[in-house]
Amino acid sequence: MQTILGANGIIGEELAHELRKNYSDQIRLVGRNPQKVHPEDLLFKANLLDPENVILALENTEIAYLTVGLPYDSEIWLTDWLIVMQNTIAACKKNRCKLVYFDNTYAYSQGSKIQTEETPFSSEGKKGKGKKLAAELLLKAIANKEIEAVICRAPEFYGPGKTKGLTNSLIFENLKNGKEPKVFLKDSVLRTLIFTPDASKAMALIGNTADTYGQTWHLPCDDNRLTYKQFIAEIGRQLGREIQYKVLSKFVLKIGSFFDHNLKETQELLPRYAIDNIFDSSKFKTRFPNFKVTAYSEGIKTIINDFKIT
Repeated sequence: MQTILGANGIIGEELAHELRKNYSDQIRLVGRNPQKVHPEDLLFKANLLDPENVILALENTEIAYLTVGLPYDSEIWLTDWLIVMQNTIAACKKNRCKLVYFDNTYAYSQGSKIQTEETPFSSEGKKGKGKKLAAELLLKAIANKEIEAVICRAPEFYGPGKTKGLTNSLIFENLKNGKEPKVFLKDSVLRTLIFTPDASKAMALIGNTADTYGQTWHLPCDDNRLTYKQFIAEIGRQLGREIQYKVLSKFVLKIGSFFDHNLKETQELLPRYAIDNIFDSSKFKTRFPNFKVTAYSEGIKTIINDFKIT
């Protein structure tokens, strides 16, 4: 049995597809209101903040994947990520199962240095601190040999379906709705984005490879990074038209944060949009040289078709 904790998001759904296709025909999807991805999926309703719920959810599980997404609120992230991780570690110990933790880069600093698996946690924001506490708790459990676990870390998403992320919401969703795309702060700095199907496929591969455990892995991204100016130009090239877009200044975003909760919650991440964001995934590519990473041009084409953008 392979169990996905927090299976309702795009990463959980793509992961369920990949696990059934290549690794197991026994898949359990866990969430507050889980939905089947495949007719034979097993569903288990659970609140990951309840330790007993998590223990029951992982019964007879060989590998557990923690892909849950918490509400985008700083106070919730600061407190609840630690609780979720505590409960998950305890449940994995109880059920003697492995853990694959899907993490993001929020705990990293907001600087322009290349991000590797050795990059220290130094975020000053509440979301970053919440993720830092959770990751450190898991790293301690790994070091103390309490459970067999692995951390899979990814930068900002872009992708088809219900993929969430600023690139999807500000660019693709706006184009889909006939609105002008928007970019935060600068359109001239390099961005590292991960295509969501790639993230899930790579995580499934890591989770089902014995020698990856006890480590942190950056999930694979296209190294031919683009600025948002280049990214939007590629969308325009594929659509056969020039796309006009707006770059939102720090001042405009600050004013907007007083009226828009999501924009307020994004303030912590803004420094990253003023500098090159270089997320290095060479460790994964060296270990898995045959893994096909989706090029940005291919990813953009897939999203355009999925969103029916014209």
